[in-house]
Amino acid sequence: MSYLDYPHRNYGNDHSLYDWSYSARREPVRLDDGTKVSAFITVPLEFFPLNPSGKPFKHPGAMVTPYPDLRHYTTRDYGNRVGVFRLLKVLEAAGIKAVVPANAAIVERYPSLIKRIADAGHEIAAHGVSTDHIHYDGLTEAQENDYISQTLAAFSKLGIVPTTWMSPARNQSYRTVDLLAKHGLSVCLDWEMDQRPVTMTTPSGAVTGLPNHFELNDFNLLLTKRQSEDAWRDQIVEAGAFLASEYKRFGSQVFGFTLTPYITGLPFRTLAVQEAIEGLQAVDGLKIQTAGEIVKAWSGQVPSAEKGELVTARTTQGGAD
Repeated sequence: MSYLDYPHRNYGNDHSLYDWSYSARREPVRLDDGTKVSAFITVPLEFFPLNPSGKPFKHPGAMVTPYPDLRHYTTRDYGNRVGVFRLLKVLEAAGIKAVVPANAAIVERYPSLIKRIADAGHEIAAHGVSTDHIHYDGLTEAQENDYISQTLAAFSKLGIVPTTWMSPARNQSYRTVDLLAKHGLSVCLDWEMDQRPVTMTTPSGAVTGLPNHFELNDFNLLLTKRQSEDAWRDQIVEAGAFLASEYKRFGSQVFGFTLTPYITGLPFRTLAVQEAIEGLQAVDGLKIQTAGEIVKAWSGQVPSAEKGELVTARTTQGGAD
C-alpha cells in the first residue's frame, strides 16, 4: 500500500544529518576541565496570538477556548510581564546564565526585556517569528527561509546576532537545519537524540544539536502530566545526578531542561525552582552553562571515529559500574 512507501527508510538513520552511533560501544569523552555533566536551562519567551491560525497544528501553549480566549492569553502574557523576572532573579542569585530563546514578536514588543537579559550575560537565542509560525514540510523553502530571516532581522535591530536557534514548538521541516546553517546559526535546541552534542552536517555548514529534554520540560510534567512541584524538582536533580554517576562508563554527558515563565515563573513554584537549581549545583562534577559555552567546551572532543562504525571504548562496555 502507498502509505507503507517511505523514501527515507534505510539502514541506520532515516536522514543524512549525522551518522548513527551505538552509545554502549563508543569512546567516552572526558572534558579537559573535568566536567562530568554539562547542563543548560532554557527559558523561552513566546508570543501567543489571541486568534492563532492553528496551521499545521496549534502550538502546545496556544489558545484553548473559543475566541477571545482571554484567560489563556493573559496567563501567557503574565509570563512575559512577571514570571520571567522572577525566574531571572532566582537564576542570577545562583550565579547561573540561562539560554533565552525569544520569538521575533517578543523582541519587537519588549526590546527592553531582551536588552536586560542580554546585559545580564544570558545567551539570547532565536525562537522563530511567533508560536503561530510553525516550521514544517508543508512550507515552501522560500516561506521557511523568510521565517528565519524575519526572526533574525528583529534581533538585528537591537544589535544582537544569535548563534543558537530553537524552533516554535521545536518543530522542523526536512530543510530547517540546512537553512539555519545558511543563516549563520550554529546551535540547535530542537532535537534530543543523544546525551552529548551531535554535529549535524548540511550543504550549508555544520549545526550542533544539544539534547533539550521534553521529558523534563515543566509544561510536560507540571501541566500535561499534572505532577507535583516536588516530583518535578526531584526528577531534574535525579537526571543530573544519574548522568554524573555514569561518568566512569560513558564520560562527560549533556542535558537541558525548560523553565517556562508562565509556568515555573508563578510564585508558588519559585521554591521548587530554587531547590532544583541548588540540587544540581550540589552534584559533583555538574556545571550549568549556556548552549554556546557547552558547544565551545565540547569542540573537538567527540572522537573522529564516531562516524557509524562501532568503536571500542577506553573503559568498560559492560553493565553499570
